[in-house]
Amino acid sequence: MTGGMQLVVLVGQKKVLAMAVKNHLGRRRYTKLAEWLRDS
Repeated sequence: MTGGMQLVVLVGQKKVLAMAVKNHLGRRRYTKLAEWLRDS
């Protein structure tokens, strides 16, 4: 088991965290990250 599986520390405003949790099923983000990684 990794350390991340044992402990998670969240820093920030409660309202912003609540918005992120509520929006976890939002539309998919399309980025060029995979393309950039393949090209490098």
